[in-house]
Amino acid sequence: MAKLLILNCDDFGQSAPANEAIMHLLEERRVSSATIMTPAQGFDQAADWCRRHPEASVGLHLTFTSEYDAVRFASLTGRPSLHDAEGFMYKTVEAFERGSAKADVVAEMNAQFDAVARAGIAVTHADNHMGSLYGIAAGRSYLPQVFWQCSRMGLPFRLFRHIDPAEALTANAPGVEATLAKAVALCDTLGVAVPDYLLSHPYGIEPGETYESFKAMLIAKLYKLPEGVVETYIHPAVPDADLGARIPNWEKRVWEYKLMLDPDFAAAMKDAGVQLTDYRYVREKLRRPRLGSAFRLAKLALGRG
Repeated sequence: MAKLLILNCDDFGQSAPANEAIMHLLEERRVSSATIMTPAQGFDQAADWCRRHPEASVGLHLTFTSEYDAVRFASLTGRPSLHDAEGFMYKTVEAFERGSAKADVVAEMNAQFDAVARAGIAVTHADNHMGSLYGIAAGRSYLPQVFWQCSRMGLPFRLFRHIDPAEALTANAPGVEATLAKAVALCDTLGVAVPDYLLSHPYGIEPGETYESFKAMLIAKLYKLPEGVVETYIHPAVPDADLGARIPNWEKRVWEYKLMLDPDFAAAMKDAGVQLTDYRYVREKLRRPRLGSAFRLAKLALGRG
């Protein structure tokens, strides 16, 4: 099999500097796709670009947390359980999991899907900002509700079918194999396509890390990609003095933008035999068919029957 890579830009719509970088990378076809944040203040700018570029693969970045003081935002629905004492979405995943009510989460999820539709964006997939719906902090997972919505709309979702032993964030996590198997089984039951692997890298700047060492690390990963469809995600942004001073690790975002335009990275992609693909391919080639009676049981379990 070919080594197929989805390079997704998270946080489309977060801010004008993030939008500028993401729009440039999509226009130059240096990345595969982006996922858009409907509650964020840069959403209208990002949505306008999406309407003018329907060929781009843009997904919905389901957003339930607002972690930075510099760019805070509230939910679309205004449901009280989705906000902290300041009236914004929670800063941390744990606070969201402990404070949110299921009915409010589902209502907000539906509102965010509706928002991209009203904006004229035919999204190609969905994922989740900060992993707030995965139940990783306090054990309150909303993935069944996400999968149901994706099933209704025929959308793939960011998950992974297999664990890469070299992926430090997941390979050694306690109980991850059993948890993943259940989630993937539900995706297959509901006909929600997922990539084969999901790879990541440290979000912040590691001690002693430089742009050159960061570039070398990601280029090395290209040569070690497992066969199949692999997704990795970045948070690119252009330099910005104001947000750079107020948002931690902004420099890493600038590095990620710079790397996608770096000729060394492009050359390594070609040399390693890695081809960019997107979630349209995942939807067409990796979707498992709904499993008849199992699908009906899943509907009943989710209260949809």
